[in-house]
Amino acid sequence: MSVSRSARAVWLGRRPYAPVHELQKRLVADRVAGRGEDTILLVEHEPVITLGRGAHEENILHSREALAARGVAVEEVGRGGDVTYHGPGQLVGYPILDLRPERCDVRKYVRSLAEVMIRFARAAGIEAGTVDGRIGVWVDAERPDTWAGEAWAGDLAKIGAIGVKISRWVTMHGFALNLAPDMTHFGLIVPCGIADRPVASLTSLGGQPRSVRDTALGAKEALETALDLSVAGVEDLEGEAGDAFVAG
Repeated sequence: MSVSRSARAVWLGRRPYAPVHELQKRLVADRVAGRGEDTILLVEHEPVITLGRGAHEENILHSREALAARGVAVEEVGRGGDVTYHGPGQLVGYPILDLRPERCDVRKYVRSLAEVMIRFARAAGIEAGTVDGRIGVWVDAERPDTWAGEAWAGDLAKIGAIGVKISRWVTMHGFALNLAPDMTHFGLIVPCGIADRPVASLTSLGGQPRSVRDTALGAKEALETALDLSVAGVEDLEGEAGDAFVAG
């Protein structure tokens, strides 16, 4: 497949959710107005629970005060979906892409985000895939080295979440892949409103992922292939350079 579009990819390091959310909104506004460039933000967040447009408050299992005491922020956001958790050990990606004119296909875009995570999982020795009617990326926890589809899975578990918002065909929000987070934090919520299936991570399944930083900095091939883009490389903006970038 020929690649005709380019995007800038940046690694921002570990950051609170709110400033990165504001950065996304600024970048989206520029792209809607025809300014700037397609950009993929890669980040590791401080502990935060986010509520999408379809969130049910009862899927947060503790009070805001109790969460704050544990150092977990709560943010209401404009993406689709229910309640999600982000935290250390999880790679989060926010592609800010103008899909116009030839890529205006929401289902195809969401599938491409899943493919990014599937490729990261495979690099760690875990086979994953998608499930009809369930957003995100899934594994068979009984046989994490094999993915034959939902019908053949003995213990279906979710390792990656997807939530997007598209404004005038410019994308916002994105994906979150569990590399090696503290899995007890997912017990603070009903993840994505799904109570009948567990959440897993690459390390809990016996995979050998790299650190979030190394995974992000090595993401060029997965991003290019899954999103059909040309990415020169992932810029390391951890530290002061990233502070300036996020602050605008």
